[in-house]
Amino acid sequence: SAQIADLQQKLLDADNGDRAKQRWDSIATILEAKCALKYLLGELVSSKVQESKLQSSLQQSQASCSDVQKMLMEERNHIAEVEAELQNQLLVQEQQHQEKV
Repeated sequence: SAQIADLQQKLLDADNGDRAKQRWDSIATILEAKCALKYLLGELVSSKVQESKLQSSLQQSQASCSDVQKMLMEERNHIAEVEAELQNQLLVQEQQHQEKV
């Protein structure tokens, strides 16, 4: 069944390639070529706009990620400071307890 699915996919890919070639081969007049170019330019502009939006979104996400990483490092440093302070207090408490005993 895997081989059948693979063959079916290959047939679909070959058929799509033939269709695209047939479409281009069927353009016979300047008017048809003009319409095809107009369509292709519209698609190009649309994809460029989409690419620009995605690029902007990516840059915003990267900036946001950088901010979150910075906050995470600050929190880790704060936690390390608090742990060190608590360890110090625990040590002082143990020393005071030893002196009382």
